[in-house]
Amino acid sequence: QVQLVESGGGLVQAGESLRLSCVASGRDFSIFVMGWYRQAPGKQREFVAGISSGGRTNYADSMKGRFTISRDNAKNTVYLQMNNLKPEDAAVYYCYAGNKYNVIDYWGQGTQVTVSS
Repeated sequence: QVQLVESGGGLVQAGESLRLSCVASGRDFSIFVMGWYRQAPGKQREFVAGISSGGRTNYADSMKGRFTISRDNAKNTVYLQMNNLKPEDAAVYYCYAGNKYNVIDYWGQGTQVTVSS
């Protein structure tokens, strides 16, 4: 079993930055990829970015250039650096961990990001 705990969310103004963190505890050797989804009120949960254990990254097209995902395997932590935030980026951001078949096995509880215009 793996537990994921996110932190770093908050209220910022448009154009500012935030860095989200997700710490994984427990062990599951099938975990291959970690990353982030987000869900805004009234909308479906959408993919933001993912990173494999080898460091290969994947981004949703709308996040490329503004968001950067990284991980510190020694700390079992994945990060999401978000720059030039826009009001439409406001959402609950969820950390996930999945296997090499792209099946998501674990979710965090979410961290709220609010962006004022």
